Amino acid sequence: MPEKLKRKIILLFGPTASGKSRIAIDIAKKYGGEILNADSMQVYKEIKILSARPDKSEIKHHFYGFISAKNTFSVGKWCKLVAKKIKEIQKKNKTPIVVGGTGLYFRALTEGLVKIPKVKKLDYSHLSPLGRWMMGNHYHRKNPTIFEGINRNDIQRVSRAISVYEGTGLTLKEWQNKENKKYFKSPDFIKLCLLPPKDDLEKKINSRFIQMLKKGALDEVRNYNKKFFVPASHISANSIIGIYEIGLYLQKSITLKNLKDRVLIRTRQYAKRQYTWQRGQMKDWKQFTDTNYLDLRKKILSYLSKT
Repeated sequence: MPEKLKRKIILLFGPTASGKSRIAIDIAKKYGGEILNADSMQVYKEIKILSARPDKSEIKHHFYGFISAKNTFSVGKWCKLVAKKIKEIQKKNKTPIVVGGTGLYFRALTEGLVKIPKVKKLDYSHLSPLGRWMMGNHYHRKNPTIFEGINRNDIQRVSRAISVYEGTGLTLKEWQNKENKKYFKSPDFIKLCLLPPKDDLEKKINSRFIQMLKKGALDEVRNYNKKFFVPASHISANSIIGIYEIGLYLQKSITLKNLKDRVLIRTRQYAKRQYTWQRGQMKDWKQFTDTNYLDLRKKILSYLSKT
């Protein structure tokens, strides 16, 4: 391993189904690394198949399936845990490889997090879809930037944004733009980004969901729903693509074809948001667009050897 690489933290971002987990393992094997999860949905124990959590490997993986869906988990908690683990890995003279598709996690790690004062927690998960829409529009009129960078369908994060705004008078974005606490410096990172062509990615998304069904995604959701009864809408894991749709299918409310169509549409929409995040937030990351895995692997390993 190049001497310089021993002191670096490798970051690997990519849209869903782009092959991040596979290439991360190859990087770890080549350069003596350990892998840390940067996907907000792969942290939950109860959902392995639908969150596309990597299978067990001889390479050490950290922060995959380590908390229950009933527990709240934030980017702040993730950042503290990961920063501590990175330093532990480096002390062993190994290379930390942070892998995932959650842009907020990567931004927290590279740019730091500001400590927001404690505010009264507001929860709007009880509202109907129409109620949520009306509430969202009300706050958007008060401040058009209040939900910037937030998925409006994620009611927990929407509630958090409103809580912070009501409690401090500032939006989350304004807090994030303040001077942040950083665990690392910019030169500590090697930033890699997978950006396969959208047509190629859509084919992978389609075939991956078929494999998820074969692996037991229906039973996974059936067991999940039993454990949490009718899952409360404030549970973050509920936003994992496929849980709601498979629930409808198990209730015989939709057909299998309709289930597949709905999941694939939502997954493509999610991938589109990831592409948008990359364009806006990751302009200084080294991009790889190869569709052939062996070519992709060769180029990434070659790039790292010269870093």
